[in-house]
Amino acid sequence: MPLRHGWVEAQGQLSIRRQCQLSGIPRSTWYYEPVTESEENLLYMRLLDEQYLRTPFYGVPRMTQMLRQKDYEVNPKRVGRLMALMGLQAIYPKKNLSKPAPGHKIYPYLLRGLKIVHPNQVWSTDITYIRMLNGFLYLCAIMDWYSRYVISWRLSNTLDADFCIEALEEALATTQLRPEIFNTDQGSQFTSEAFTGVLLRKEVKISMDGRGRALDNVFIERLWRTVKYEHVFLHEYKNGRDLWQGLNGYWRFYNEQRPHKSLAYQTPKEVFGNLNGVL
Repeated sequence: MPLRHGWVEAQGQLSIRRQCQLSGIPRSTWYYEPVTESEENLLYMRLLDEQYLRTPFYGVPRMTQMLRQKDYEVNPKRVGRLMALMGLQAIYPKKNLSKPAPGHKIYPYLLRGLKIVHPNQVWSTDITYIRMLNGFLYLCAIMDWYSRYVISWRLSNTLDADFCIEALEEALATTQLRPEIFNTDQGSQFTSEAFTGVLLRKEVKISMDGRGRALDNVFIERLWRTVKYEHVFLHEYKNGRDLWQGLNGYWRFYNEQRPHKSLAYQTPKEVFGNLNGVL
């Protein structure tokens, strides 16, 4: 049986990875159990997700008005809670930047004005909400900026840092390569010592976006738009394992078959693999 959220909260000192080890169950048993909400809230979250892809500069007031224009009776407090649950934040410069988790270090943004001219110059990662028929999961992916190649990815039903660390460790192990710079946002998953420590031990420079500025990580934001419109929105996955299988097939298509105009109509694998000689 999968662990329950209440037990996790009561044992907040332990990571999901450690809890699963102590309980003797596979981490995937935990990760692939969708997060549940009321049917009404799941509907609102779908609408918010779709609207955010079109207008990422919409904050709580405009999102609330959008839902009201569709004849849904919602208040800003509810919309704000759902947006926070989904990890959605309006994109615009802010004077009062939110802080990372206590004790977490913020690194400067290193990509402004930098020309990306070869694979492994910059890798980046992010987390996005993935809807399902009766719930949702979170998706983390690691991508090479130059080639757009998705190196690794993970699904989770929590925003615990573990699944992000697993994706990072897999990316480094699979390619036997390391980037010069690794870019993230300022989320607590990526500012944690457990995550940054993996990069520091590999002597990788760490770069972090300004809060509320998704355009600092523009290529992975475009990746979320692509995977949702080309795959997620076309399917109604009932459980996490089916979603995993569907995304696994999509990433193979994206990396190996889907030509990119920005790559002179080559595939990401052709650019990343040919230049690295590792795929």
